[in-house]
Order: sequence, then structure tokens, then C-alpha cells
Amino acid sequence: MTTYIWLIPGLPLLGFLVNGLLGRSLGKTFVSVMGPGVIGASFLVSLFTFVEMLDAPGYSLTQHLYTWIQAGDFTIPATLVVDRLSGLYILIITGVGFLIHLYSVGYMGDEDEYAYWRFFCYLNLFVFFMLLLVLGSNFLLLFVGWEGVGLCSYLLIGYYFKKNSAASAAKKAFVVNRIGDFGFIVATLAIFTIFGTLEIAAVNDAASVKLAAGGGAVTAITLLIFLAATGKSAQIPLFVWLPDAMEGPTPVSALIHAATMVTAGLYVVARLSHLFVLAPMTMMVIAIIGAATAFFAATMALAQNDIKRVLAYSTVSQLGYMFMAMGVGAFMVGIFHVMTHAFFKALLFLCSGSVIHAMHHEQDMQKMGGLIRKMPITGWTYVVGALAISGAPLIFAGFFSKDEILWKAFSSPFGHPLFWIVGVITALMTAFYMFRSVSLTFFGKSRIDPQLEHHVHESPWTITLPLVLLAGLAIVGGWVGIPHLLGRSLIPNVLKNYFDGFFAKIPEGIHYGDGLEFGLMAVSTLGALAAMYGAYVLFSRHLPLAGALRDKMRPVYRMLSNKYWIDEIYNLLIVRSIHWISDKVLWRIVDVRIIDGIVNGLAASARNLGGALRLTQNGIVENYAVGIVVGAVFIFWWLLF
Repeated sequence: MTTYIWLIPGLPLLGFLVNGLLGRSLGKTFVSVMGPGVIGASFLVSLFTFVEMLDAPGYSLTQHLYTWIQAGDFTIPATLVVDRLSGLYILIITGVGFLIHLYSVGYMGDEDEYAYWRFFCYLNLFVFFMLLLVLGSNFLLLFVGWEGVGLCSYLLIGYYFKKNSAASAAKKAFVVNRIGDFGFIVATLAIFTIFGTLEIAAVNDAASVKLAAGGGAVTAITLLIFLAATGKSAQIPLFVWLPDAMEGPTPVSALIHAATMVTAGLYVVARLSHLFVLAPMTMMVIAIIGAATAFFAATMALAQNDIKRVLAYSTVSQLGYMFMAMGVGAFMVGIFHVMTHAFFKALLFLCSGSVIHAMHHEQDMQKMGGLIRKMPITGWTYVVGALAISGAPLIFAGFFSKDEILWKAFSSPFGHPLFWIVGVITALMTAFYMFRSVSLTFFGKSRIDPQLEHHVHESPWTITLPLVLLAGLAIVGGWVGIPHLLGRSLIPNVLKNYFDGFFAKIPEGIHYGDGLEFGLMAVSTLGALAAMYGAYVLFSRHLPLAGALRDKMRPVYRMLSNKYWIDEIYNLLIVRSIHWISDKVLWRIVDVRIIDGIVNGLAASARNLGGALRLTQNGIVENYAVGIVVGAVFIFWWLLF
């Protein structure tokens, strides 16, 4: 399969071209087959390639396509690499992506006003660019994918372009990500200056030789790369675009949050682990930003009533978990959570879309309730997703990856007990707000509009089948990473063995006993179970009590529901400042007075000079004769004296 690696991104690109050029004329049925079909085929090629990679020398397959850029000794090849990291990513991207595409056939089936073919055209392109990002062997090819997913997020978030809110959200995502992209560009230039190459493998291999551990160069480069990651993966301070991305169709939200764009930043940090371990200050910054993002995003999710917005802030929080893992040097564990999160977050978003589809686009959970009786498949699969993300013990995927992050945050030499405390509190809030959403949406008394309620029914199989498959993955997906503490020698940690020796090694930390690890696991697990049960009881059986508690803590609730007014603060301090500078300084002074003044002044001078010279061209022959005589006298005088 080595010679067919190009098909992995090539098939989604084919879908983009065919749907984009012919989709309008070939009709909805063709698009419904072509759109998901190319992603399914790409998944099969990815699966075969992954199996072949496991038997390849060095666990790596490479396909050189052509020389992309050639300038003297400087060469940029178009080369694709499947190794242990990109191999796992392509399975996630194409596997989860295929289920989202299949779901989209049912969810977007009635879409005519905004062009059904255009939706799948953009969706296929999104997958292509994400695959190019993870398969590219060098920074420039990676950057093409990096910018491509940014472009596709703009197109898909703003898919309902006739809505001002969707257009504004798309622009916000695009502009915020440009800040991070600046960091990526500068870091790439610095890497080329120091290493003389843009091949990622060569940079990793030479990192410890070319860069001094803890030095200014490696710290600056890694901080710039992390700035880029905060944009794509929605971390403080660049997280504000992701909740607004909910303006796009629900399958878009699932694709962005689970399988594509937001995992790009984590991929780059993990891919360059050999650089990051040389920059302990950067590692500390990543851990702090990750922990802070996880905590604050979870607090915001507590007070949201839009079902998709709850999940959006949940994604921001879970991404914070992953970055906290990266920051303490647990790169494998961070990628483990990327994988499990892809399963249960795609499931949760698609379940929310099923609810919204049945509720005729109603997204307020306060206007739902009791839906599990009318939508049992959607309801119970949502419960599975909620159990997985909440860390329900011993079975569900999120338990294994999240508990491993908490343990590494405590025990790693880059870690600190404070990270564990923040992580546990965040886990409790996650369990609480997720089962708040479960209870308000699916349990308790119905609060649905009576005129709407009798129309609510379970979604078609094109929607429910992906839900069932993702629910299965949300249960079994974590079994590949069962920690040694639980599995001992009976159940191997497949993922740890798989990544053994791939990421940069970190110094050995303090060896704690099993008793401490069991104790910390028990604290987080029992706390999460208590939070789940408390939220279920409060919001399904004692909703008036929940309302009374909310009223009693009105200032706090108002602050959380308004997301700490961060958007308003950004608007006041940054957006309005830029508008003021653009209007009062750049336009009125620099543009109008200086640039226009210079240009208009030169034009006026030329016009006035021409006007003066025009007076001499009056057509009177006597005047011309006088001019000739005066000129001849002047020349004669000049030559004589």
C-alpha cells in the first residue's frame, strides 16, 4: 500500500472536485453517495496502510510524490509519511469523518436553500486538508493543511451565510486563527534559519544538537508554535471563536470538535515533542494554560442552556486537559485523550443534532425534557457519550484517558499536585454539566411546546446508525490504553506499547506507590459519580430546587452564563481600539492627509504647472516671435559672457 498513500488525502480531494463541479447537475442522490463514499474509501486505504506501517522498518512508510519547490540547494518535496502518530490520526479523521458524512446525509437531507452539494463539497475539502496536515513530511506541506482547515472552517461555520450571526462567527474564527498563524510562520522561519531544513523528521533528530536545552532559541520557537496551537485548538486567550462556531450545521460542529481542526494544534505539539522537551519554560506555560482553559471553560459550560454551546465549552475544556498532558510531558496520554474524545464528542454532537432535527431547530434545553421516551436511540447513546466524557469507571473510554492525564499531572517531573487538583475539580464540573444536559434534555417532565411535541419522533437510520457505532467506540475505545495499575500483566497497554520510543523522553520522576495512584483514582472517580448523580436528581426530579439555587446565586450564574464577559472585554479593548486606530489614525490621518495629500498634491502641482504653461500657448504669432527673439538674445548673452 506504500504507493497508494496519496489516495488517503486524494480521495476526499476527488470528492471535493466532483461535488463542486458536477454536484449541482448530478443531483442530491449522487452527492449523497459521493460525499460519504470517498471518505469511506479513504478510511479503508488508511486502515490497510496502518496495518502495513506496523510491519514496516521503523514503523514508518514514506511516499515521495514530486518535488514541489526547487531553488538552488533549497528543496521542498511533496512527500507523505505514515508513522505511528499520523497513522493513528488518519484512522480517527477518516473513520469518525465517514460517520459524520453518513450522518449528514440524513441531517442535511432537506437542505435546498444553501445548496446540498456545496455542503458536501466543503466537508470533503475539510477532510482533505486535515489529512494533508498530518501526512505532510515538512513544515510547508503541514502549513498548507493548517491554512486549509482554517479556510474550510470559515466556509462551513458560515454555511448559513444569509444569517448575520453565522457570517460573523465565520469571520471571528478566521481572524482569531490568523493570530496563531503568525506564530507558526515566524517559528517556521526560525527553524529554517537554525536547521537549514524544513523536514520535520530532520528537525526532531537534530534538535538536541542544534538547540541548547532551556536556551532562548528553543524557548522562542516552541512558544511561537504553542501560540499557533492555541488558535487552532482554542486555548486561552484564543478560544473565543470555538463556541461561536456552533452557528454552522451540527455535523460541522462534530467534525471540527472531534476529528479535524481543534486537534491540529495538539498534533503539532506532539509531532515536535523533541523540541518541546528542550524548553521547560514552554512546557510549564503549556501546562498552566491547559489547566486554566480546562477549568474556566468547564465553569462556563455549567450555566449554558443551548445544548450545542454546552458541548462547545466542553470541547474547550477537554482540549485544555490534553494540553495539560502535553505540558507535563505525557505526550502519549494527550494523544490517547484526543482519540477517545473524538469518539464521545462526535457522538454527543451528533446526538444533539438529532434532538435539534426532531425539535425543529430548537436548541434550548429548558424547552425540552422527557425526550428519551420519544427518541430512545438518540437518548441512550447520548447517555453513553455523557458517561464516557464524565469518566464513568472501568468501562467507558474517557475514564482511562482522563484518569491517566490526572495521574501524569501529579507524578510527572514536569507536573505538580496543583495541576491534579485543578484537573479533578474540572472533572467534577464536567460530570455535573454533562448530566445536567442529560437530565434537562431526556429525563424529567416534558417542557416541549404542546404544538410541537406530537411531531417529535426518532431520527432516520442515516442519523441513528452513526450514533450507535460511535456509542460502541465510546465504550471500547479506551481499552487500548488501560493503565498498568488496572491491567497489570493480564491486559497490556496497547497504546503505550504502540508509541514506545516515539515521543521524546522526559527525565524520570518520583516513583510513587500503587496505593497513592489508587487513592487519587478513587477520589476523582467517586467525585465524578457523585456529581453525575447529583445533577441527575437535581435537574430531572427537583427542577424547581435547581431554579431556586440559580436565583440564590444569581450574580455567579449571570457571570458564568455571560462567559465572564470575555467577548465584551475583547471587543472593548481590542476590536474597538483597532476600529478607532483604523478610523482616526490610519484613515483620517495616514490615508487621507498623508497618502492622499501627497498624491493629490503632486496632481495639483502638475495641474497648476500645466495651467501656467497653457497661457503661453495662446495662438498669437507675434507673441511666439517675441519669445523666439528673447530666447535668442538670452542664448547669445550666455555664450558671449
